[in-house]
Amino acid sequence: MSRTGLILEGGGTRGVFTAGVLDYFMEQDLYLPYVIGVSAGACNAVNYVARQPGRTKKCTIDYLAAGSYVGVRYLIKNHSLFNMDLIFDAFPNAIFPFDYDTFFQSGQTCILTATNCQTGKAAYLQERESKERLMQICRASASLPIVSPMVSVDGVPMLDGGVGDSIPIKKALRDGVKRNVIVLTREKGYRKKPAGKSLQMARIMYKKYPYLVRAIRNRAYWYNRTMELIEDLERRGHVFVIRPQVPVVKNTEDDRQVLTAFYLHGYEYAKEIFPMVTSFVAGEKTRLLKG
Repeated sequence: MSRTGLILEGGGTRGVFTAGVLDYFMEQDLYLPYVIGVSAGACNAVNYVARQPGRTKKCTIDYLAAGSYVGVRYLIKNHSLFNMDLIFDAFPNAIFPFDYDTFFQSGQTCILTATNCQTGKAAYLQERESKERLMQICRASASLPIVSPMVSVDGVPMLDGGVGDSIPIKKALRDGVKRNVIVLTREKGYRKKPAGKSLQMARIMYKKYPYLVRAIRNRAYWYNRTMELIEDLERRGHVFVIRPQVPVVKNTEDDRQVLTAFYLHGYEYAKEIFPMVTSFVAGEKTRLLKG
């Protein structure tokens, strides 16, 4: 039987839903061998492979009690809507220590998706030795266009992985992973609208990166095509999709109570469907979820 993969969508602070799902998985000692994440999904992926339940919640929700990490003041001061130095330096190396040893020694495949600004295509990156490069990749994967500066990885300017490949199901299939659990952060039936003002700003900001501008312009088209593929695979029982069953939060939500509720929804929903997840992972047929 082929390996089972875990594919994690991004979505900014909507990623707390995924954190809730994965925290329950970790408590049940469910660790899938192939993991690929995008943006906030990449951050969830590394915490999952490092086997640190609760760490995403601490970084994303609990820290809000001490001081926010998202806001216009960071955009003005550091040209980034999020305090990226805090998230990818102070958090993992001091405040909420990341277990680099467990991550590097893990037998799981962990792929983090960013977007190459020169080509406009997805970059599927891995790191098993360098702490600095690992966090630089995570930072690149989560750096939203327009509101975040580009991040250099191996000398290549990169941005948010969602631009190049929001939900990398095709990458998993190319890697030979035929059965995948997919955690989405949008409701069933969601389709992305074409870029509007953001495309206009991208054309101004990224004049030197025409392929990046094209990727931003085409993102909604490819996202929606990917969702059609996922829904078809879901109907045929080839993927198991976990998605929110309640209204989703904003991708820049900073209300601690709202985020906590969304996190707990992910956790409780994972508990509810866990028998079906384990059956799917074991290769058994599962019925299509209604939600």
